[in-house]
Amino acid sequence: MSPLSNIIVGLGSIAHMLITVYIWIIIIAALLSWVRPDPNNPIIQMLYRLSEPAYAYLRKYVPTVFNGIDLAPLMIIVGLQIADVLLVNVITALAQAI
Repeated sequence: MSPLSNIIVGLGSIAHMLITVYIWIIIIAALLSWVRPDPNNPIIQMLYRLSEPAYAYLRKYVPTVFNGIDLAPLMIIVGLQIADVLLVNVITALAQAI
């Protein structure tokens, strides 16, 4: 592999890691919404600030509440998983082409 291929694979690994971290942020924020934690806690505020923009964007285009259950976190996680798989495949193909 050439040095450029290694850089591309490295950038792909970083993107994969960031997507995985964001998936965990969504999961933790969704679980915390069930127990109503202290809203003044800085960690809780950070989790909600990171997850709510994605929820709002999705809710603008797709109805996410079915029978009183908000499926926005699930839809976002599925979308991120699909994007992650596609990104890894494209980066792998690009690195092999170089």
